[in-house]
Amino acid sequence: MKKNRPTIFKPHRMYFLLISLLLPLVLFSFAAAEDWRTVLDLRGKWKFDLGDDKKRANAAFDDSKWDEIFVPSPWEDEGYPGYDGYAWYRKHFRLPQGAEKKSLFLRLGCIDDVSEAYLNGVLIAITGSFPPDFTTAYNTPIVIALPQNLLNASGDNVIAVRVYDDQLAGGITQGKIGLYEARDVLEPEISFSGQWRFKTGDSEKWTDPAFDDGSWNQIFVPGYWESQGYPGYDGVAWYRLHFKIPAELEGKTIIFLLGKIDDLDETYVNGKEIGHVGRIKSNPKRSEHNNEYSEFRVYTVPSGLLKAGQDNVIAVRVYDGGGGGGIYEGPIGIISREGYKEWRKHQPWKDRLKEDSRNFFDLNWIFDN
Repeated sequence: MKKNRPTIFKPHRMYFLLISLLLPLVLFSFAAAEDWRTVLDLRGKWKFDLGDDKKRANAAFDDSKWDEIFVPSPWEDEGYPGYDGYAWYRKHFRLPQGAEKKSLFLRLGCIDDVSEAYLNGVLIAITGSFPPDFTTAYNTPIVIALPQNLLNASGDNVIAVRVYDDQLAGGITQGKIGLYEARDVLEPEISFSGQWRFKTGDSEKWTDPAFDDGSWNQIFVPGYWESQGYPGYDGVAWYRLHFKIPAELEGKTIIFLLGKIDDLDETYVNGKEIGHVGRIKSNPKRSEHNNEYSEFRVYTVPSGLLKAGQDNVIAVRVYDGGGGGGIYEGPIGIISREGYKEWRKHQPWKDRLKEDSRNFFDLNWIFDN
């Protein structure tokens, strides 16, 4: 990856022997902790039709006469050889009992080349850029945090996927397909996943909650900005979101969850900085960054800063020094201090992994613990 690698001393060959024996156990533990639970497997037959019409995103659209196609598989292998251009997929499903109470993620594997995904008629994700400013995202695994308010708990739900293929293989080509929940995920009490205002460049006035950002573009959070119309952009950009909090949260200590940001950030709520990871220098290009992109952003909001029932604004200044950039991974939203503490009680392994990762070749902890 593009990040600078930390300097590692050359260990004694006995360390290599120990590592060879213990590394599989470490990796297995980490993989298990980060595993996904399948809620609904959506592999199999989907409705499919060539061409392009935005009406196909509507939940009530009649797709009964469409062909069926197996997902995941390049459409060339499913009876459409040599086709390049637009096509649509649709999938109807019902939620398993109790799933509406879970924090769900839609996994769509990799889509070649560009896609828009809709849930019950509402746009929930974009990868790549459609013509005329074509940018492929054919090798980007698509994982979408689903807004619970868009799901029909007791009836029909529809996923619609608009795809553009420029050449060679096309469509939902490979990967996991379905609804999932992440093990031990920290679930916001109010999710802010979805469309935010976004602008490249830099200005101090963009921290001001009264600033008019109505002319800014919209971008999906979480997601790399390169896959949403800003390919190759390195530098400073800003995210802004207007939101309200319910009366029951007023007076409580509120924690912002901003997932992972590549690379550095400064985060403001109602004009006041509530936290940062790394420091963006006055000349951003001189900002130092290493592994900040892997840090979860969890920021406590000072008492009295948020106003229930009124407009509040979060503004996030981000500097990316190369490669992927932006607020690229969740969870995104807010949680009460009490909810966060309850989650932390069940996460002792997270502290151990963080501590152990500081010096992987120092194996004393294995014998001391």
